[in-house]
Amino acid sequence: MSAAAHTYDAVLIGAGHNALVLQAYLGKAGLKTVCLERRDIAGGGCATMEDPRFPGYLHNTHSFFHRAITYMPWYRDLELERHGVRYLEPELNVALVQKDGNVLEWWTDFERTARSFERYSARDARTLRRWRDDFMPVLEKIVGPEGRTPPIPPARRRELLAKCPEGRLLLETSELSPQEFVLREFENPVVQGGLLFFNGLREVDLRCKGFGHHIPILLAAAGKAQMCVGGSAGLARALVNAVRESGGEIRYLAEPKRILVENGKAVGVETTAGEVFHAKHFVASGLNPHQTFLDLMDPKDVPADWREKAQGFVYNLIAPLFGLNLNLKERPVYEAEQEFPYLSKALMVILGLEDYAQYPDIVEHHEKGTIPQTVMWGCTPTVFDPSQAPPGKHTAFMWEKLPYHLNGDPKNWDKKKDEHGRNMLKLWTEYAPNLNGAVESWFTRSALDTERTFPNMREGDLLIGAFTHGQIGYERPFAGAGHYRGHVKGLYLCGSCCHPGGNVTGLPGYNCAQVVHADLGLKAAWAPEPAEQALAKLC
Repeated sequence: MSAAAHTYDAVLIGAGHNALVLQAYLGKAGLKTVCLERRDIAGGGCATMEDPRFPGYLHNTHSFFHRAITYMPWYRDLELERHGVRYLEPELNVALVQKDGNVLEWWTDFERTARSFERYSARDARTLRRWRDDFMPVLEKIVGPEGRTPPIPPARRRELLAKCPEGRLLLETSELSPQEFVLREFENPVVQGGLLFFNGLREVDLRCKGFGHHIPILLAAAGKAQMCVGGSAGLARALVNAVRESGGEIRYLAEPKRILVENGKAVGVETTAGEVFHAKHFVASGLNPHQTFLDLMDPKDVPADWREKAQGFVYNLIAPLFGLNLNLKERPVYEAEQEFPYLSKALMVILGLEDYAQYPDIVEHHEKGTIPQTVMWGCTPTVFDPSQAPPGKHTAFMWEKLPYHLNGDPKNWDKKKDEHGRNMLKLWTEYAPNLNGAVESWFTRSALDTERTFPNMREGDLLIGAFTHGQIGYERPFAGAGHYRGHVKGLYLCGSCCHPGGNVTGLPGYNCAQVVHADLGLKAAWAPEPAEQALAKLC
């Protein structure tokens, strides 16, 4: 290749979904871009693998439940359905199945959800309705727009929110932890456990103050869990198509070695193979802070305080995920279907959770590095999308949050994971006895396997950073870096270590695109009103 072919307007590092969102917007603005990806496929955690032992069986090993993806502004702007992606949002979105056969249900139809809660507690159903009604304007006017724009300094945000009733309600609720909010507002232990699981345990430490509003936001949100037809990799493929249509290039098996800095500006990236990709305008990293500031940059190019902050970036205690994946002759048939036949069409099924009292034990086991009593959740994707298995067959999975440092050392998972997989399958069979004869084969994935596949997910953290230690909003990933800009000119952050955080939302990439367009003076008719202006008008 000639030297000219290595020069681009922008060079991106890591082809996760956030970087692909950013790259597609840059291409639409007329920039020539390249994204360097160490693997042979794009999408990061939006991964779907075919079982190499059993062709035709597809498994989503890292990401499956995509909450409200079709509601995201970039999904519309980038015309992803035209690029081949399609999502399903089953009506029975979540079902918590208990040992006694009862089921707590979460429907896309809110009233059906409330009626399910009513079977457990009429008071809790009334509380559910009240908080949903109270928080709908909070979500619509504040929380939703805040997630879709670069954050503002916390002091200014608090000042603005304190001026209007919706803002004051959000501030008051946010003072609590999810655990405190649920225990204060709801009385039934199953309802308490279900609400905390639907939101808290899958995302943040339930004890963290500052996140009490997550529960009523969950109640108010119209969008629920969705699944991608053909597997989660379908989203990645559509984003790649959007990038390529806009003129962007993705270079696979290109592992970055260092970010090049000249005269206080990021000017390119060198790969481990010795190739150099020059950037006229900027470099954007979709990686975690350790990789970006410590692994890929010369110490002389990073101020001591930034190195210290990057080194101190903390990962989630309860984020590591353990997966059990099944190839099946037939779908799991739950005994509870005898009373609740619609359970056969539940997207997410939760097993092993009986009441709130299990949570403190789960957290304690994570702190100790030991395995708690199993609480797991999963899906049989082929019930809704038969293309993910051979004709007449099925795939299914269950996930469980388990500690990364098992008995003090993550390498212990290599010896322990199949034993634990058998224990999970045994528990699953107690709820769905037909699994005794339906399982053709199975395999497991530990948090260590996740880290090996995706080094960005350090310690198996799917969210790329805890929502503690000030690592939220304007101070995510850390103070001084919460506006998607690095410490040198021409260096940007666009990954899940940025606001609003992990999960498959595409919003870190979308928000970074707003910052880059503003800095380069590019037109962005698609960009929403800045958060400070929107809040000032509201309050």
